[in-house]
Parts: sequence; C-alpha cells; structure tokens
Amino acid sequence: MPVSTEILAPVVALLLWSSVMWAWMYATRIPAIQKAGMTMDPQRPSGEQMSELPASVRWKADNYNHLMEQPTMFYAVALTLALLGAGDGLNLTLAWVYVLVRIVHSLHQALWNKIELRFAIFSVGSLVLITLVVRAAGLVF
Repeated sequence: MPVSTEILAPVVALLLWSSVMWAWMYATRIPAIQKAGMTMDPQRPSGEQMSELPASVRWKADNYNHLMEQPTMFYAVALTLALLGAGDGLNLTLAWVYVLVRIVHSLHQALWNKIELRFAIFSVGSLVLITLVVRAAGLVF
C-alpha cells in the first residue's frame, strides 16, 4: 500500500497552532503572575494558584490543554490514513476542516469564551473527527 503523505500537512499545521497557543499562554500568564506578585508554591493543590489569575489569562491555558486532548485522536487517525494510502481527497479535506475548526475554537476560547458558542464549534470539530475515524475504520476492518 502506498503511503499518502498529503494529510501530514494538516497534522503539522495543528502542531504549529498548538505551539502558537503555548507561546500565547506564557506570554499572558507570566506577566499576570508577576503583576499579581504570586510566588509559586509547590505545596498548594494543582491549579489552585492559576485559578487566582484573571479569566482571560486562564482561557489561553485552558485552550492549550484542550489542544493536548481531543487532537491526539486526530493525529492518530491522520497518521493511520497516511499509512493506509488514504490521506488525500475527502480525507485530506476533512483533516483541513478539523484543523480550521480547532483554530476557530482556540481563538474563540482565548478571546471571548462564550461557552455555548465554544461548545457548538467543538461539536462541529468532533463530528468531522468522528467522520475521519469512521472512514479509517472502514479501511482497516
């Protein structure tokens, strides 16, 4: 079976976007910590100190964490499709749609974070991802 590497472009694009969100998270978090005069205390429960930061600062970190969750399925299915030689055509289009929806989700969460709209955006991305998984399953089984 020939490998289909076209689908690796959206994989790398989402990895790059995750890196942007990582940088944005620290570019806002570090100044907020300094402004608040916080001293990091390893004895406090995980996340407790960060909860003291303004919501708009926490949103970037929340989104970065989200980019480490569901997109792991995207990476796995995209690599599977590439190895199966099915990383082109509709699968490639769906992969790019997923990446674009995740970027929209990130921007919304980092800037406005209206939860109902964020959930709708997340749901669209989830449906696209599930479609990719089902299409890969059809090739494997």
